[in-house]
Amino acid sequence: MELLRFSAFWWGTIMFGSILLEQKMASSMTMLKLKRLCKFCDVESTSCTGTGNCMADCSITSICPHPEDVCVSIWRKKDDNVTIDTICHNPAHKLHGLVLEDYNNSKCEMRERNNMGSQFFICSCSEDECNDHLFFTPYSLDSQVVSVILVSLVPLLVLAVLVITSFYWYRIYHQRRAGAKRKKTPLDFSDAHAIMMDDDGSDSSSTHANNLNHNTELLPIELDAQVGKGRFAEVYKAKLKQGATGAGEHFETVAVKIFADEEYASWKNEKDIFSDADLRHENVLHFLTAEDHKVEKQYWLITAYHPRGNLQEYLTRHVISWDDLWVLGGSLARGVAHLHSDHTLCGRYKVPIVHRDIKSSNILVKGDLTCVLCDFGLGLRLDNSLSVDELANSGQVGTARYMAPEVLESRINLENIESFKQTDVYSMALVLWEITSRCNAIGEVKDYEPPFGKVREHPCVESMKDSVLRDRGRPEIPNSWINHPGIQVVCGTIDECWDHDPEARLTAQCVAERFNDMEHPDKLSGRSNSEEKIPQDYASETTMPPAGEADNCKQPSS
Repeated sequence: MELLRFSAFWWGTIMFGSILLEQKMASSMTMLKLKRLCKFCDVESTSCTGTGNCMADCSITSICPHPEDVCVSIWRKKDDNVTIDTICHNPAHKLHGLVLEDYNNSKCEMRERNNMGSQFFICSCSEDECNDHLFFTPYSLDSQVVSVILVSLVPLLVLAVLVITSFYWYRIYHQRRAGAKRKKTPLDFSDAHAIMMDDDGSDSSSTHANNLNHNTELLPIELDAQVGKGRFAEVYKAKLKQGATGAGEHFETVAVKIFADEEYASWKNEKDIFSDADLRHENVLHFLTAEDHKVEKQYWLITAYHPRGNLQEYLTRHVISWDDLWVLGGSLARGVAHLHSDHTLCGRYKVPIVHRDIKSSNILVKGDLTCVLCDFGLGLRLDNSLSVDELANSGQVGTARYMAPEVLESRINLENIESFKQTDVYSMALVLWEITSRCNAIGEVKDYEPPFGKVREHPCVESMKDSVLRDRGRPEIPNSWINHPGIQVVCGTIDECWDHDPEARLTAQCVAERFNDMEHPDKLSGRSNSEEKIPQDYASETTMPPAGEADNCKQPSS
């Protein structure tokens, strides 16, 4: 009997040690895994019938944000509406309440799931772009029943495999431990690799998604011209090599934001925010990757490039139409609303983010005249775990000209995280005023002037306190502006957004909905094209930015 107890204790110790060793080795292997390339499109209509096989027809390929991510495709049919959604997802977490069981497949084999509110097929796979070609097979419970029966009939075989595996890992562990003792020199990690983990050593599976969206090697990028310079970094237009074709090498134009070694903290903060996959939105700058260039002692952020440049430069060189104002203003509001929201468009929870430096030079203009928010160096993730002290230590940050009254006074209500969103809304109102001031629907259009144009070029906090706090001043809205019905709605919205009382301001979501309510702006005013203030050739060479529910949706009170 004593012999049996001793044997059980011995085998239990070996099994426990082997499990710990497997976990450590699996963690090491995870850090070395390459990130997967998956098709990554929002919910789109499709002609795929849900039988046989078909293509997802997603034109966007994305580097998954985490090494553990696999490729997923979701096919839905509700009434006559058929859609496909392609994403990256960590199989350790549930998706739409489902556990991904087939993610080790090389093909995306669609399985039907019941009780999803519609006809619902889902597949997952672990090869690059494998979620593009979809194979529909009916979901069968028989295979699961067979698997359970087989396992129950061969418990001795399973036990034998576990024992052999335990011996194997135990032996490997001791061999590696002995080898490590003999080594006198540390491992040499090549400089020609991107960062593989967070610098604070946090768990790579962290739900805060602070890990880097990266390749294991530096991307083949050739810097071109410098197109911007700010407080923390310089921005370059660059060429990203995509591979060789019959006509030679193919390049994609990207933007590279380069931080010096001493600006590491700013780079890391922006990198951490960009690395949150839920930040992805059509009105937020598209992020490709971040890299640590150890040799040059530089830190890079690589993003999409928009040749129209930033909004301030665009407004300086163009007089816009009412329709242009509607597009620019509405897209700006939608971008800010997405940052502030605590859920994605598909209903998944996300951490709200405040920008804290919204201004026209931190907004890019796309080819279709929609806006994208950029420069998140001062951004703050409003995680529920943040304490009042941590919020207080986040500092009085931003650009003085665009600071809300409560920021200038350092009196933000730290007990209510909505207070931080309210400061963004104030800054957004000033940008909306800038856009409106250059619209030909207001009548006579003056040369571009920033908000509070009568103060000096780069006003300090004390100067802005005089204008905003003591005088309760705001940029002028002349009576002639509100002769146009659409401009009248925009000006009313601006006035409610820069209210001195933060809690009286509209939410960004409310502003976005007001623009959406004006779905057909041409009915309010005849469409006219933007009037060029400079020759077309020169206007096309604008630079990147300096790096540096209805009316009842007021801000929630504390």
